[in-house]
Amino acid sequence: MVHKKILLMVLVLVLLVTTSAFADEKARKMQFIVTSPDAQTQMMAMVLSTQSMMKGGNVSVLLCGPGGDIALKGSEETVFMPIKKSPQMLLKGLIKKGIQVQVCPLYLPAKGLGMDALVDGVTKAKPPVIAAGMVQEYTEIITF
Repeated sequence: MVHKKILLMVLVLVLLVTTSAFADEKARKMQFIVTSPDAQTQMMAMVLSTQSMMKGGNVSVLLCGPGGDIALKGSEETVFMPIKKSPQMLLKGLIKKGIQVQVCPLYLPAKGLGMDALVDGVTKAKPPVIAAGMVQEYTEIITF
């Protein structure tokens, strides 16, 4: 009888641990979409992307319209206090950490620019790939 109780407790514990680990894995995919021209909004998007990554989130960033401007080489930077960083600085930090950062495919042609206008590490998004990720059951889509 004691063995059955111990076995039952072990099984319940294993089930709880594996279920919680599985739920954590599912909830970690996060697609940040930035379209705002506002530097403060762009900064918050980069801060939350960075913080989510640091907490184990599987983060990716999609920049469209005016939001794509932060990926341009030599774009105007607004430095925010007290951290003394700009959205561009945090974006480059995400790229260095291996986070996928993409611009919408219409962004560069609409500006009359080529891929060489983007900071290193930023690529052009492929809509079928982005859409496939967005419809996955446990992907969180965060827009700015």
